[in-house]
Order: sequence, then structure tokens, then C-alpha cells
Amino acid sequence: MLWTIAVILIILWALGLVSSYTMGGFIHILLVLAVIVVLLNLFQGRRRG
Repeated sequence: MLWTIAVILIILWALGLVSSYTMGGFIHILLVLAVIVVLLNLFQGRRRG
């Protein structure tokens, strides 16, 4: 589920860059959230293994 959220956030961020439509720093906040989700998922996966 975390991967799905991360992918969706990254796609939204990429679309925002391509269309040059940014609502302030909203697109960059999405990118940061996506990176955080991916990192959390990686760390949780290492703990389980």
C-alpha cells in the first residue's frame, strides 16, 4: 500500500512539473512525501527481513 501511495504522489509531482502548473510549493511537498514514504517502506522491509 505504501508503494502505491508513493507512486501516485510521484506521478502527480511529475505531471505538475510537465504542465508547469504548481500551486505554490504543493507539488514539491508531494515529492517530499513520496520520498519519505519510500524510505519508510525500505526501512520497515529491512527490519522484517
